[in-house]
Amino acid sequence: MPKSDRLETLIQRVVADVIAHEVKDDLGFITVTGVKVTNELSFMYVYYSLLGDEERLKKTHDALERAKGFIKNQIALRVKMRKVPELVFRYDKAEAQGRKIDDLIRKIN
Repeated sequence: MPKSDRLETLIQRVVADVIAHEVKDDLGFITVTGVKVTNELSFMYVYYSLLGDEERLKKTHDALERAKGFIKNQIALRVKMRKVPELVFRYDKAEAQGRKIDDLIRKIN
């Protein structure tokens, strides 16, 4: 496993733990689905999925943006890195698209 894959997996675990146990905002039922760190360590993209409607998605995104500094500090404390990249949260649409396809298939059958 390449070093970048191990780093991304470790960051994913840390972010998931911080969100589950330390962020005080109500984030709903959120799952961290992946992390991608750019080669030059400028950005780390954290992908998440969420159960709920558009309003829940907006509230969760706003809460993650408010907690971004805290989460980045926790990553800096728990992961040994020379430089902690800028944290960017992205909604992972794959699960929602999968549910939509499942619904369409059920309607056909």
